[in-house]
Amino acid sequence: MAVLNKIRQRSIFLIVIIALALFSFVLADLIRNGGAISQKAENTIATINGEDIDRTEFAKKVEAASRNFGGNGSSIQAVNYVWNQEVRQVVFQEQFEELGIKVGEDQVNQLLEESLANNPTFQNEAGVFDKAKMQEYVANVKATSPQAYQQWLDYETSISKGAVEETYLNMIKAGVGSTLKEGELAYKMENDNVDIKFVQLPFSSIQDSEVTVSDAEIKSYIDAHASQYKAEASRNISYVLFKEVASAEDESEIMTKVAALLDDKVQFSEATKTNDTVLGFKNVENAEQFINQYSAIKFDGRFKFKKDLPTSVADTIYNLPIGGVYGPYKDGEYVKLSKVIAQKQIPDSVKASHILVSWEGLRTAGDTKRTKEEAKTLADSIANVIKSNKDKFSELAVAFSSDSSNKDKGGDLGYFVPGAMVPAFNDYCFDNEVGDQGIVETQFGYHVIRIEDQKNEQKAIQVATVAQKIEPSEKTINTIFTETTKFQIAARDKDFAEVSKENGLAVRPVNKIKELDENIPGVGSQRSVVQWAFKEEVKVGEIKRFDVPEGYIVAQLTGKSEKGNMSVEEGSAVVKPILIKEKKVEMLKNKISGSTIENIASSASQTVKTASALNMKTPTISGAGTEPKVVGTAFALEIGAVSGPIVGNNGVYVIEVTKSTPASGLDTYMSYAVQATKAQSGLVNSKVFEALKEAAEIEDKRAKFY
Repeated sequence: MAVLNKIRQRSIFLIVIIALALFSFVLADLIRNGGAISQKAENTIATINGEDIDRTEFAKKVEAASRNFGGNGSSIQAVNYVWNQEVRQVVFQEQFEELGIKVGEDQVNQLLEESLANNPTFQNEAGVFDKAKMQEYVANVKATSPQAYQQWLDYETSISKGAVEETYLNMIKAGVGSTLKEGELAYKMENDNVDIKFVQLPFSSIQDSEVTVSDAEIKSYIDAHASQYKAEASRNISYVLFKEVASAEDESEIMTKVAALLDDKVQFSEATKTNDTVLGFKNVENAEQFINQYSAIKFDGRFKFKKDLPTSVADTIYNLPIGGVYGPYKDGEYVKLSKVIAQKQIPDSVKASHILVSWEGLRTAGDTKRTKEEAKTLADSIANVIKSNKDKFSELAVAFSSDSSNKDKGGDLGYFVPGAMVPAFNDYCFDNEVGDQGIVETQFGYHVIRIEDQKNEQKAIQVATVAQKIEPSEKTINTIFTETTKFQIAARDKDFAEVSKENGLAVRPVNKIKELDENIPGVGSQRSVVQWAFKEEVKVGEIKRFDVPEGYIVAQLTGKSEKGNMSVEEGSAVVKPILIKEKKVEMLKNKISGSTIENIASSASQTVKTASALNMKTPTISGAGTEPKVVGTAFALEIGAVSGPIVGNNGVYVIEVTKSTPASGLDTYMSYAVQATKAQSGLVNSKVFEALKEAAEIEDKRAKFY
């Protein structure tokens, strides 16, 4: 009681103490996380023109994009796809708001009708879009499926956004045009002609090795053209790959295990409490059941020709008698046993025609509403007509076949080899004779088939094959892990390349990795490696081990380049050829002397060449290549005048105009003006987005989260 009384007496004091403790806890948390501002920053994946892109919402969109891509895209491709959509949305929305562009409800409804016009869900009995059906559908999904209703709302939103964007782009296109004067210029560029004599001093006449370019010159050029030679942040790594592959001992054990499947064995049965004989692969009658129980590759019942068998064992297996067994043998990543269970003579190719009759629900159905029973009745009817009149086949294929790929060819499929068609179709064509006709059902519908021709009948065999994959044992996996760990520890204390060499390991360098890259040559998509290399705390020389599908890699960060101007090393591949060309220009100009084309050619040890009917639209000179500067200069010269040195794409030129042929002209140049307007309008969609994106202020933090 005394203790309780003391607590009561000091209750106010205790409350103050607890409040201060809580306050200090919250304050410490704010300081530790940089306060609310830091929390907001953590939830922002990018800022575009001052607008924050929420990381959670962005992640949801990436997840949706990944689902849409299926297996055809990586996670980073989904990220980049959503990123472009987000940037486009923000930069365009600013324009829409500034110009006051909006889309009304009536316009959205009209666009919905246009986009859904061919959807059977919203059509009446006459096959015409029915607005009432659309409204009924929306009301139904709203009441029964929140997810489907949200998808509908998203679809409406996308239609609305597309309409606003189209309106905006059409406004720009309306301001893009060409005058009649520009049309006349386009006409003249295409139809005015000049003939010239010229001397070409080709750049190739001087070997690159004869020209010296220093690192200082490259740096000076980059500094002088800084805006053109910006470099993204990049990283260099070197790595060693430790593959988890089966050892010779593992392979031998798998061989022994597979060989043990050949013979009968006696094993105790818990059910009967007796020893039972289990038939081995040699003696088992149901080979398919045996294979599906013991093999990593399921039974394949197709008949195969010799060319279809593994090359190394084809002769042996093809010549086995029925019941004959060969193996175990190695075939790629597997150890196999093969047994011939049947053989027959079949053609190596068949020519057939078919009429595909589909029914509602199949992906081949298109707009058809017939039931499966109605489809069968139609197929039987078609088959009966063709039996009495074979010439009707082509006509009926055009009228009734759901196979759009060949209905216009009268259903002709051409020649195909065994296994090229789905099983039921394949079996009919290869098991029957030329001229036979029948109906086969597959997942595509009912096929009315006629066999037109068969070629090169030969022996085919049905082979049952047990296969076990050659994989590393647990012992081997543990050994590889130990070796990887030992290497990782040793490489931290010594030179990475030196330790690799001591262990007989190949070092693979990878340079210029960008912050949003994901592929590492040799090991594929390894986003975690890229993220590690770009962490601020990771220093050059640091080493880390990563799990990869093949085993492990041990990587070392060997270089860091931050965003800015290119270094000499980075820019050399681009800048050095430019500087070499500039120096060659001066060397070639020094070879030019004389006042006539002939004198200049003689002084430069070149010949005088001619070119006729040159125009500025396609400024190509026969024997010299595409040279717009040279052709442009020709149109500016008087007949008989000799130009000064002209620096072209492929050399230094001196030209003389020998003939000028102006175009006769047109009454109106409207058609050329229209063509020019179309060409410019066609670029609006892509160029506008590029310009808005270029002008936007973008803080991109994707690499921090992906």
